[in-house]
Amino acid sequence: MSSFPSIPLIALVATLSLLGWSLFGARKLGKLGILSWLQFASLMLPWVAYFGLFLAGIFINFAMLLLLLVTSTAIYVILGIQVRKVALEERAKLIEIAKTQIQSHPSEPKSSSQPLSPSPTSANISIDTPLNAPLNAIKADLQRIQGIFGIETYYVTEALPYQEGIIFRGNLRGDALEVHRKLSQALIDRFGNKYSLFFVEGQDRKPVAIVLPNDPNPATATVGQKILVVILLLTNILTCMVLGGQIHNIDLSEHPESFMIALPFAAGMFLILAVRELALRLVAKRYEVRLSLPFLLPSSQLGSFGSLTRIQSNLPNRKVLFDLAIAAPIASGLVSLLLLVVGLVLTASGKGDIEIPSQIFQSSILVGSIAKLILGKALHIDLVAIHFLVILGWIGSVITALNLLPAGQLDGGRIIQAVYGRKTAGISTLVTLILLAIATLINPLALYWGGIIFILLREQERPMLEELSELDSDRDALGLLALFWMLITLLPMTPAVAERFGIGN
Repeated sequence: MSSFPSIPLIALVATLSLLGWSLFGARKLGKLGILSWLQFASLMLPWVAYFGLFLAGIFINFAMLLLLLVTSTAIYVILGIQVRKVALEERAKLIEIAKTQIQSHPSEPKSSSQPLSPSPTSANISIDTPLNAPLNAIKADLQRIQGIFGIETYYVTEALPYQEGIIFRGNLRGDALEVHRKLSQALIDRFGNKYSLFFVEGQDRKPVAIVLPNDPNPATATVGQKILVVILLLTNILTCMVLGGQIHNIDLSEHPESFMIALPFAAGMFLILAVRELALRLVAKRYEVRLSLPFLLPSSQLGSFGSLTRIQSNLPNRKVLFDLAIAAPIASGLVSLLLLVVGLVLTASGKGDIEIPSQIFQSSILVGSIAKLILGKALHIDLVAIHFLVILGWIGSVITALNLLPAGQLDGGRIIQAVYGRKTAGISTLVTLILLAIATLINPLALYWGGIIFILLREQERPMLEELSELDSDRDALGLLALFWMLITLLPMTPAVAERFGIGN
């Protein structure tokens, strides 16, 4: 355990480095950049204070940490209002400047009747495909596509080839959501569902319009994928049953006739997993979003990591991505929390029959705090007899928290992408993978989960049709609350906090 202080030290240095690096970039963007940086800093500073004081030998209790987080969230929301105000003011200035230029130099947008050639100065729209892909059939429709743009909506100044579509660079002349709606409808009126229009942010933070042809044959599950889903389902049943047996000190490989003892735990696990998937699919149905089949990810330590479910259709905007990302954590988190509390109440009434060391409750701020509230002085002794629902609710909470890590296509990664955009989501994915690599020194589970993220889930979601409009403050706050819930579930109590709480001998 001598290496334990190195973890908060690394986290502190990484956070300070990230703050310094981001400030350097924010200064180039003027007032809007500085305000955005202050938002980012307001979220980081509580953890800088926590780890900094920890290294200095000063331990702040959970109540103080919660106060810091609530304060930082309030500052974040206030700054968010200012960011939106400044952004609208700057956009209005750009529109006035562009209108003045048009009145003084009334020229038509650049025509692309000549063959388009790739340009190295084209906007970086965070998509990896090279710009020199063939235009194919879209060449014949190019003039009609350009005809949907205009001075009142999006004034095109340059057209460049991209994949099998076209990038249009220019100036946005109004609210991004409303302009996108008008242009999309114009595109549908001319071509039906042949093309889709995307509004994304370019490298220079200016709006970029992209028109891409739609795939006439949406992806469907292959026979091989369906077989894999069944295999993974059976594997998850096996791992949950084995874990249920281990909780009751039964080796099902030697005593398969005792499977009924492990069955309630396995059933509870699948209840949590089913609630997660159902919540996601209900929100997807509401927004008419296609999802892949759920690929369950087995775990020998937790029974399951949840499921890998891909988004297969274009999302309208960041709001829809956020709602899809938050649905499963809310559902599984509430069910897990309910099971945990019920299990602790049953434990307090003397119905627990699984003995565990009381110090185990130190491994989670959330679970330890709730356990202390319900069990009280029962946690002062070395061993405590708990009900199996405590373990079930705890594991469900951990599964939810792991999926809320801010990386790639995890729930947390999607939340970060929806709230803060692609650039921040890319940084958070890298930081998360680094922290998971460090955490493998303590728990090998981090290595397995980090490997799954790196191999299967590290990429962000595909561009949304309209990525420029920011979320409302309520969703911002809900996203922060979800990430905070993830932290207090996964982070252990410090020895000083555990001693003050009276958890463990």
